[in-house]
Amino acid sequence: MKIGIIGTGIVGNTLGTKLVQLGHEVKMGSRTANNEKAAAWVATAGKGASQGTFADAAKFGELNFNCTGGMVSLEALKAAGAENLKGKILIDVSNTLDFSKGMPPTLAIVNDNSIGEEIQKHFPETKVVKSLNTLNSNLMTNPNAVGGGDHDIFMNGNDAEAKQKVKELLKSFGWKEEHIIDMGDITTARGTEQLLPIWIRLMGLFKTPMFQFKIVR
Repeated sequence: MKIGIIGTGIVGNTLGTKLVQLGHEVKMGSRTANNEKAAAWVATAGKGASQGTFADAAKFGELNFNCTGGMVSLEALKAAGAENLKGKILIDVSNTLDFSKGMPPTLAIVNDNSIGEEIQKHFPETKVVKSLNTLNSNLMTNPNAVGGGDHDIFMNGNDAEAKQKVKELLKSFGWKEEHIIDMGDITTARGTEQLLPIWIRLMGLFKTPMFQFKIVR
């Protein structure tokens, strides 16, 4: 599959590398076509990795990941272009962490809204699926790294078929089907995004980001 990665940070780097290893063609997008971070990733990711602008990546991808910081996600996705995202699945990994007042950060969008919903509102012809925003990037693509993978990942989105395709992609990362929880429509992203404040506090307490939530029923 051809996959676009919007963003050049550690999350985009980790996801892009795993996707290339799985045999996908991956184009990493940034504000400029010759971004140094993207070039460094291409040099190490191997065959199937390429780079370009946000628009280049979105156009290239049959499916796209939003790996930008939630505070700038709408700006980046507008640069990627609604036409380039139209009719496609966009997996939103972002959180609106606001560091303007120092640590710990707060969430800029809370309670009756979420960045997942905002993206869906601004891109109504894109199939937005929220996932992978509640854990460290290393665990996104290697869930077995803690607890033998005995923990859960969430999905939120309006399109059932899109969520099924995302589920299959998550399973290719090593997530077991019984640990992939479909929360419902995109409004349920409010809940998963608001896990971030407790996640940050736990990271401070544990002195490591290598942990994840498990729902016991």
